[in-house]
Amino acid sequence: MAERDVGPGGGRDAPLAMSREAFAAAAHELVDVVTDFLFTLSARPVTPDESPAELGGILGAEARLPEAGTEAGVLLRAAAGLLFDHSLFNGHPRFFGYITASPAPIGILGDFLAAAINANVGAWRLAPMASEIEAQTVRWLAELVGFPTDCGGLLASGGNMANTIALLAARKRAADWDLRKEGVAAQGAKRLRVYTSRETHTWIQKATDLIGLGTDAICWLPTDDEGRMDPEALRGALAEGRANGDVPVAVVATAGSVSTGAVDPLYAIAAICAEHDAWLHVDGAYGGFAAAVPGTPADLGAIGLADSVALDPHKWLYAPLEAGAVLVRDRERLREAFSYHPPYYHFGQEATNYVDFGPQNSRGFRALKVWLALRQVGRAGYVQMIGDDIRLAQTLAALVRQEAELELFTQYLSITTFRYVPQDLAEAPRGEAIERYLDRLNEALLDRIQRSGQAFVSNAIVRGRYVLRPCVVNFNSTPEDVAALVELVVELGGVIDRTLRSRRAERIDRF
Repeated sequence: MAERDVGPGGGRDAPLAMSREAFAAAAHELVDVVTDFLFTLSARPVTPDESPAELGGILGAEARLPEAGTEAGVLLRAAAGLLFDHSLFNGHPRFFGYITASPAPIGILGDFLAAAINANVGAWRLAPMASEIEAQTVRWLAELVGFPTDCGGLLASGGNMANTIALLAARKRAADWDLRKEGVAAQGAKRLRVYTSRETHTWIQKATDLIGLGTDAICWLPTDDEGRMDPEALRGALAEGRANGDVPVAVVATAGSVSTGAVDPLYAIAAICAEHDAWLHVDGAYGGFAAAVPGTPADLGAIGLADSVALDPHKWLYAPLEAGAVLVRDRERLREAFSYHPPYYHFGQEATNYVDFGPQNSRGFRALKVWLALRQVGRAGYVQMIGDDIRLAQTLAALVRQEAELELFTQYLSITTFRYVPQDLAEAPRGEAIERYLDRLNEALLDRIQRSGQAFVSNAIVRGRYVLRPCVVNFNSTPEDVAALVELVVELGGVIDRTLRSRRAERIDRF
């Protein structure tokens, strides 16, 4: 059959079709515009101070669906302008907010390539090479964190879904009745429980809700002063649950808490889980990849003892959103939880159909951007970059200690928490009234920092107090950027305190 030089939809009069020349022109122009954006990002505000109403007006949010179309190049230029002028940029070197990383340039290009192939990585037949790339990516992620490389696993949208997939596999293993047919409320079913600490991310509530256990199935465990799960409390809770006829679905431990970056005592928890035949799941969405870095908490070495682990390449592997991952020690546990088909063989070998290992049928090619970055920089590159982020957070902590008006709370992994304390209050006895004032002051300070466009941080509640929480997962950030953050906090903190000072004495006297 003769070859035809026909592009997407070019074989018929399809409105979405583009000629080779038109597609190339629009693509090249967009690449140039994106390149200019990426290499001038540090000169832009981290985020604009704009309201939803203002953005709606700029967008023309009330406009009706257009009857006729617009030329692609015009649309792309307009869309780029809207996004570049009215977005929060997590790749900005002074973005220290949520645990969302600066996107790797090769990941940006990888998403472009993946969209061109448009593989449905739910079935091997539909995405043969993409499926094999995902399988290799899963093995490499496991190797990076010290997990068995013959595990099962797949890429997911993020930490919430990765954790939920693992919990579903654990639920199937825990039940001694036909859970898939009869559900968790089957006649004679035992009560299923999940054991975790209060520092666990809120995915745990969503997951227990979604998989039918209900949030009352969570047994909340106390933590120590560092926010780490108390192993003896876990041992006692498991024993009490067994005595009451409860069945543990999983013990969920955290490798890098969202609030402070604290790592649970994973070795001790793993030993207790082995004693009680309880599934150990490690939420390593933030801190799991730090296991590859020398000098990080020794307990990260126990990730390899878990039954499952959740990871987020769009955090500390700097993949563009979305890219989460779940690893399960026993590959068959995933198949048992999700598959309704026998294993699929092709060319005499078992082929991986990811529809049988997770909840999605249609799956995008998330693995490509992660695979490309792993190949571009290797283990050594990630060890360097993650280590650099941790050292920047430690530098920030050191700068905070040097400032008389800043009070350091915690420093774990790449998260540093602290607050602004006016010098006169730093030297005064701390009653509850003053503490409440400091909470209010720092809450107002956070809002002012975020609205300033000069930096972006988030907050945490540590030991009952409201604190600022910069987190460094950003290969664009430098020591100069963290120093500028400290200067900004001191400057704006003083401005806000002076604004509130006239009312402060009255407020303190009231309590």
